[in-house]
Amino acid sequence: MKNKKTKITLVILFSLILLTTGCTKTLTDKKNKPVKNEVTGQNLTENILCKPTSKKVQKIYIKNGVKINQLPTCEKFKVTSGKYEGLWTSIFVKPLSFILLRLGILLKNNFALSLIIISLIIRLIAYPFTKKTAMQSELMKKAQPELAKIQNKYKDKQDQDSMMRQSQEMMAVYKKYSISPMSGCLFSMIQLPLFIAFFEAVQRTPAIFEGKFLGLQLGTTPAVGFGTSGIIAYVILMILIAATTFYSFKLNMTGNSLDDNMKMMPLMMSGMIIVMALFMPSALGIYWVTTNLFTVFQNLLVKRSKGKNGKA
Repeated sequence: MKNKKTKITLVILFSLILLTTGCTKTLTDKKNKPVKNEVTGQNLTENILCKPTSKKVQKIYIKNGVKINQLPTCEKFKVTSGKYEGLWTSIFVKPLSFILLRLGILLKNNFALSLIIISLIIRLIAYPFTKKTAMQSELMKKAQPELAKIQNKYKDKQDQDSMMRQSQEMMAVYKKYSISPMSGCLFSMIQLPLFIAFFEAVQRTPAIFEGKFLGLQLGTTPAVGFGTSGIIAYVILMILIAATTFYSFKLNMTGNSLDDNMKMMPLMMSGMIIVMALFMPSALGIYWVTTNLFTVFQNLLVKRSKGKNGKA
């Protein structure tokens, strides 16, 4: 009960931080229509953190009333640059933008590679926790026959007492195998703020969203990119997002699925992410593929370790 209350408190706290701070704003013209980058066709962000590197883009901002001369260049951007915008921007967005910029400049303005490296570093730091989550899936495999037996035992009993006994017996099995049913949800909660932080860092940092990588414009969404000459690069990105998302979800859900609805969850979640990915900046798609590949590699390591040691 105490752990459950702690998780609820963390969710409420994080929600309050998001609700009481700013977020990415789309640049609009006098008619309140989104202003597009003339080169990429992508909507521009109004509350950018530093000056655009492109002279053409600078003129677009000036034309639409954004005082970019008051902004630092992206090379000179610091965590303390600009006015205070709330806890979320100060603690997550600006520091992440600063790190991505500094590393990207060291890598000869390759901000996509910078994003990939930072994503991997974050996952390596979180590895001890995420490894436990991966191990939960393997433990669920061992517990599944007993859990299936309990479900079969109570499948025709819908009264409250029977459902309570079923729940108690299943919790006893979880305890026996040291399984935490909430571990997968907690991992998703950790992923969410990182995902949002990367999204805002990309959208609000011109040097990043103007950057290119293997035919991709980092700030351009696949939905817009499909209408450009570099359509093949965006198709490949979507295929990678779809494949890695489905496989990572499938690995995490393995052994957790005792009914047809749960078995369909990886497919449903993958479909939802794929639709979302159409309207995410390509840089965020690269981040998502990187974290998915790390998850897949991690799960395969856990499975291999289990095979050698005979236990998860």
